[in-house]
Amino acid sequence: MTGAISRRAAMGWLVTSQASLLTGLPGMAQAATEDSKVLRMVPQADLKILDPVWTTATVTRDHGFMVYDTLFGITEKGEIKPQMVDRFKRSADGKEWNFTLRSGLVFHDGAPVTSADVIASIKRWGSRIPVGQLLLAATKSMDAVNEKSFRIELNQAFGFMLDALGNPSNPLFIMPRRIAETPGTTQISEVVGSGPYIFKKDEYAPGSKVVYVKNPQYVPRKEAASGTTGGKQVYLDRVEWLVLPDAQTQANALISGSVDMIERIPPEQYASFKGDANITLEKQVGQGGIVMFFNHLSAPFNNPKIARAAMLAVNQQALMRAQFVAPEMFNTNPSIYASGTPYWSDRTVGFTGKSQIAEAKKLLKEAGYDGKPVVLLAPTDHATHNKYPLVMAALLRQVGFNVDMQSMDWQTVVARRAKMDPADHGGWNIFMTGFFAADMMNPITMPTLTGNGTKGWFGWATSEKLETLKVDFLMESDPAKKKKIATDIQEEALSQGLVVPLGEYTPYTALRKNVSGLVKAPVNVFWGLRKK
Repeated sequence: MTGAISRRAAMGWLVTSQASLLTGLPGMAQAATEDSKVLRMVPQADLKILDPVWTTATVTRDHGFMVYDTLFGITEKGEIKPQMVDRFKRSADGKEWNFTLRSGLVFHDGAPVTSADVIASIKRWGSRIPVGQLLLAATKSMDAVNEKSFRIELNQAFGFMLDALGNPSNPLFIMPRRIAETPGTTQISEVVGSGPYIFKKDEYAPGSKVVYVKNPQYVPRKEAASGTTGGKQVYLDRVEWLVLPDAQTQANALISGSVDMIERIPPEQYASFKGDANITLEKQVGQGGIVMFFNHLSAPFNNPKIARAAMLAVNQQALMRAQFVAPEMFNTNPSIYASGTPYWSDRTVGFTGKSQIAEAKKLLKEAGYDGKPVVLLAPTDHATHNKYPLVMAALLRQVGFNVDMQSMDWQTVVARRAKMDPADHGGWNIFMTGFFAADMMNPITMPTLTGNGTKGWFGWATSEKLETLKVDFLMESDPAKKKKIATDIQEEALSQGLVVPLGEYTPYTALRKNVSGLVKAPVNVFWGLRKK
């Protein structure tokens, strides 16, 4: 019909136009020699929250590793090594720890990093992060011995000290004291670290672009980079994160060379990227896990039996296949711990990850579910999260839940999940998110595994038994006994619906062939990269 345009043609025009707009972005027209010092990457999600203590969003953690440094880090093989720390000493009874910072540590504003900055950072981090809360609870005092040395005295031995200070899941990023004294419940507004990159606030455009430049004052360690440890060498002058929510636009931009890297490939592009001679697919991090959470503060999931009914509706195979398509990109796993890690267990109190519809219906009826709508948050712009809600909504409806699936962008999900209000007053009932294997290796550094109510992870479950078991795990040194406690923790979490595993995925990073040096790590890190 004259004047009409088909839907397919319209979409094709839109995708082509979006890709072509990339060339008009600031910095896209540098000369070739200069361009080799500028790397353009598509991050896995838009960066709207800059405070890594205030949120556990993976993209915010990635941002944190760009601009901040840590006292300790973890190698690719899982070994804890000093990073900002030069040397440390533990007393024979394990109750006193002394740390000395290495030379040359300077914040981006030119101020030297001091012990006072470190202590303030530990306190702010510990006010929000579960493993930090446990450390502070065991601490008698923290004092600056001098500008470069500090001491932590404990009420009792805390054998998890280095794991806590160097954990990659909820990293202890060191900030200037004046910023770190901001309460953990308040987002910081100033981004100043001592890490390898400097955040360019004047070029920050949420929803569009995030810019980092090389920190000329950064002094890398002499060791080779491994994981979040070693020499954080920066060979680029500038890194631009370009936010492109549409999967096809991301693919077109990488194929054309408008961007150099996609941090987490859209699953539907796996086959085409794999067959492109100009693109390399790399596994920077280990397998990730997808997890579902309930709001335990309000109905209906303040009733553990109803939470259990929703868990039994889960069909991991259907959920993961819908999201990742290619069999190479996913696997099922009913354990709360990542596959292949020391505390993985098949004792899952009847949770199999395969829909048990009849049993779920029976539980729901016994629990007296009244049919009130269950608000399920559905991110539309997250390439590795956006299909789960569609499938989960269908599964829950089969069981008998009245599901209200509400669509929004990922950063709105991140903001919405922090609301403790009932779902019909702006809150929520269910959301899903993903973690790397580093986040799911043990019950202490797992950010989601909390039973301390409103002090804990979103969903705010209360389980005194869980918190007691976590302390037992911390205090135990015998490996076999630790394994037993970790399994008991899993059984408590699954029986109460505190954590609902949906399956595991293999995260692939896509790079143009002229980009090299991606550091293998438990989490995403972006030093070591070179561009020809």
